[in-house]
Amino acid sequence: MAYVPRLKSKYKEEIRTALKDKFQYKSVMQVPKLEKIAINQGVGSATSDKKQIENALNELTTITGQQAVPAKSKKDISNFKLRKGMPIGVRVTLRDNKMYEFLDRLIAVALPRIRDFKGINDKGFDGNGNYTLGISEQIIFPEINIDKINKIQGMDITFVTSAKNDVEALELLKQFGLPFKNQTVNNG
Repeated sequence: MAYVPRLKSKYKEEIRTALKDKFQYKSVMQVPKLEKIAINQGVGSATSDKKQIENALNELTTITGQQAVPAKSKKDISNFKLRKGMPIGVRVTLRDNKMYEFLDRLIAVALPRIRDFKGINDKGFDGNGNYTLGISEQIIFPEINIDKINKIQGMDITFVTSAKNDVEALELLKQFGLPFKNQTVNNG
């Protein structure tokens, strides 16, 4: 039998039925699901040092288990010494098994390693059922060797769901085990 990530089977066996009962859906196909996780890391110092992009690409590839790609600038900005097409960040989009694997490692290993961690903020919802989480240091991931990094970078992790509103998305992410601080989301 093929390998199935823990959170993927948890979604199929527990989370789907719990959300179906809570929001009174007629079919399990209406239940919101996690579609993809997009991870972005801006590297502003890459305009002066090209090695920064390579380091960020290697780190993000190591963290996610999937090849990261450089994000290029869309226009010229002379104040920042930026030309159109210059790499200024890295990104990766995870789907299916790799997405569930990353989410499992994020919840179980990475988030508890944050200093003075009291839960993540629930203010990162966009009104359409997507949630963005900002992380200030990439060293919370155990895959990163702290001796080999030369600059601490932050990253944005966006959870894209099929939920119609933020309340459903919050409940879905809570069921997966994301540790939210205070659960107050306005249904807008």
